[in-house]
Amino acid sequence: MANIKSAKKRILVNQTKADRNKAIKSGVKTEIKKVYAAIESADKAAAAAALLSATSSIDKATKKGIFHKNTSARKISRLNVAVNKMA
Repeated sequence: MANIKSAKKRILVNQTKADRNKAIKSGVKTEIKKVYAAIESADKAAAAAALLSATSSIDKATKKGIFHKNTSARKISRLNVAVNKMA
């Protein structure tokens, strides 16, 4: 355990940031699952709406530094391919 005041603060700040990152990543995963669920149900309109929402949440996570830009591009690309395949 840390004894120095600044080290104690770093522990608290890092825990706060880790919790925030975990919550945002979990939200992105939920959005991605919604896209695939809409694809499974063969609902083109719902899939398109879910894709838009998922893309937005992935971009926001990337902007906040939670995902690398290439990771977010890969995720968005795979979602687009999956939605376009159902047409």
